[in-house]
Amino acid sequence: SQDEIAIEAIKHALKALKKRHLLEEGAHSPAFIALSRPLLSQGSEWKEKAENLEVELQQCYKAQSRLSEQLVVEVAESRASKALIQEKESTICELQTDLSQARDECSRLAELLDEKTKALELLISEHQELKGQLEATTLRADNAEAENKMLIDRWMLEKMKDAERLNEANAVYEEMLDRIKGSSIEQLARQQVDGVVRQSEEGAEYYVESTIPTICKQRIPAHEGGCSSMLFEYNSSKLVSGGQDKTIKMWDTNTGSLSRTLYGCVGSVLDICITHDNRSVIAASSANNLCVWDVSSGRVRHTLTGHVDKVCAVDVSKVSNRYVVSAAYDRTIKVWDLQKGYCVNTLIFHSNCNALCFSMDGQTICSGHVDGNLRLWDIQTGKLMSEVAAHSFAITSLSLSRNGNKILSSGRDNLHNIFDMRSLEICATLKAHGNRVASNWSRSCISPDDGYVAAGSADGSVHIWSVTNSRIVSTLKEHTSPVLCCSWSNLGKPLATSDKNGNICVWT
Repeated sequence: SQDEIAIEAIKHALKALKKRHLLEEGAHSPAFIALSRPLLSQGSEWKEKAENLEVELQQCYKAQSRLSEQLVVEVAESRASKALIQEKESTICELQTDLSQARDECSRLAELLDEKTKALELLISEHQELKGQLEATTLRADNAEAENKMLIDRWMLEKMKDAERLNEANAVYEEMLDRIKGSSIEQLARQQVDGVVRQSEEGAEYYVESTIPTICKQRIPAHEGGCSSMLFEYNSSKLVSGGQDKTIKMWDTNTGSLSRTLYGCVGSVLDICITHDNRSVIAASSANNLCVWDVSSGRVRHTLTGHVDKVCAVDVSKVSNRYVVSAAYDRTIKVWDLQKGYCVNTLIFHSNCNALCFSMDGQTICSGHVDGNLRLWDIQTGKLMSEVAAHSFAITSLSLSRNGNKILSSGRDNLHNIFDMRSLEICATLKAHGNRVASNWSRSCISPDDGYVAAGSADGSVHIWSVTNSRIVSTLKEHTSPVLCCSWSNLGKPLATSDKNGNICVWT
């Protein structure tokens, strides 16, 4: 049985070997066929194959050289890329360092911002408190201002009442004087002026009561460019005027005719005065000097130089015809001696003087200033004797009453105040709704009987007030431009007014 199994195994092995032999024979048959062919027939094929293989080999060499070149380029690029990567890495390191520093700075700034925010909130709260305090203070200030205004109004009302009472007292006094007319006591009182008994005052025989002007008798085209100063000769109806055309003209107001022209002034005439004997006319000029004419010959007798700015005001002593006083915009007031022909005293003051005049006794100079104050100076010593706040703005004009006891001042606050010369107390305040002072040198005037005041306005009208009751008694409308000057003849009439166009109106 074991033998049979062995025989079967041997048979099976033989079959496998046979089968494998057949397979190997089939696989090697093409080789056997090729080998069985003659070598000569295969030589051409081998040669062709060898040539093909050589060509392939050359192509392989070429490809290898191309690939080696490409490899070199790639290696160079790789090195460049590697260097760039290293550079980028170093940049990244720097940026990371900067970033960490920026973060630190940012955190520090955030802390600082928190501190500042807290400080700002504190300031805002303090500001709110201060704002509240300011509002409260402002409210208190407004209340105080309103109260102050009310007190000022009450004070002004009281002053006006005082002025009215004073005017009533003056009216009673005048009425009493009228009642005792004719008695020797009244005559003595009439002759007595400032405590000095004068039997016959110069010009007293010419004196008549002033009349209220209503009609324009003459309209004279006097000066080109405007007429800012004029006055009447003493005890005469002859009018003297000065203007922007640098001339002084003398007019007959009865006929309106020009009787004389005085030449020689090199600047605009800003103010004029005339001596009591009517022989000399003195003009204040914008050319920084004063011209003195002899009326009879018409020639310039003196040219007074010494001011260094325009001379805006001038007056001559009422006692002698020797002393002249002038004011200029160089902050000085000068006293001149006409006999010697030069300046004998100079008063210096910080506020420019717009208007001035001599007192009746010739010992005192009254000056009205840009700061609104009326001042009195001693002519001998040049010292300031007294002053009063006459106006809230610049004084433009001063006019002395006939007896010298009262002085009229006009100002840019559009008020016309009458003061007692001895006490500098206010006697009356005159004002009108449409009355506006036209310039810094607008001249108003008081009538010869001290009963009326005339003042021009910027609208061309002229207002006449009664001094007794401070009321307007007449409004004259003839001028078409601002009225600059008013002058009343000391005969009682007429009244003359001049305007910015250089026209003069004569009123009766």
